[in-house]
Amino acid sequence: MLAQLIVSGLVNGSVYAVVALGMTVLYRSTTIVNFCHGEFFMLGAFAILIAQQTLGWSYAASIVFALVLLAVFGSLVERLLMRPLQNAPHISLAMMTIALSYLFKGVSRFFYGREVAPLQPLVDGDPIEIGSVVLLPQDLLVAGASVIIVLGFFYFFQRTQTGKVIQAASQTPRGAALVGINVPRFQNLMWGASAALGAVAGILIAPSTLVYPDMGAHMLIQAFAAMTLGGFGSLPGAVLGALMLGVLENLIGGYVSSALVEITAYLAIIMVLVVRPQGLLGEWRQGRG
Repeated sequence: MLAQLIVSGLVNGSVYAVVALGMTVLYRSTTIVNFCHGEFFMLGAFAILIAQQTLGWSYAASIVFALVLLAVFGSLVERLLMRPLQNAPHISLAMMTIALSYLFKGVSRFFYGREVAPLQPLVDGDPIEIGSVVLLPQDLLVAGASVIIVLGFFYFFQRTQTGKVIQAASQTPRGAALVGINVPRFQNLMWGASAALGAVAGILIAPSTLVYPDMGAHMLIQAFAAMTLGGFGSLPGAVLGALMLGVLENLIGGYVSSALVEITAYLAIIMVLVVRPQGLLGEWRQGRG
């Protein structure tokens, strides 16, 4: 039972990692904590649903449609709604993302109400037994895709010139602009990439959780808890925190009470902020007195 809970937790945590990675990438490049990222996750799942059921497209075409749509959508959100506030206090930017979260959720409820819609698995097949652990082919696909995405982003930021430029632009925007780096353009690209990452997570998890307008709220809390646990702004921390959270949820649900699973993320946030506010891999920053 322990092995099953841990492996299943790692599968769930890998999806949390993709969502947390999208939020962390945006935070590193813009210093904005995007509270509407859960709705990017939700809209990605709905884009797949609409492409399949309304347009009659194949799964592969629907996935491409969802990723392109959310990338463009994220870029438009930055250009039309966030960039005019670029010189405003951070609280204004945070409030804008919260307002957008409720707006996107409200629009989805207007068209779909509170009903849930099923989405067929990305892959079918019989359960796979590995010792005492039983996994579905969908679980293996989710975990494998998440690992590839995470490694791809690590490589992009650590090994490519563009990734290093983006990090430099986020750390010292004025200095980056002085040497000819188009900071607004990079930030716009990161909003698009972040939204696309949210869509990827929605595509991976929707066949297991169903599709409904409020599905992003839960995932936002999981990602926020993972970032807090691992350390805000740390890509390795976001991934580590997500995997730890997924395993912790399963262990608490399996050995303590399934009723506590829903509050595990909140407990993790509280404990980290009390014991180690900078997270496991984050850096301590002294606040101003």
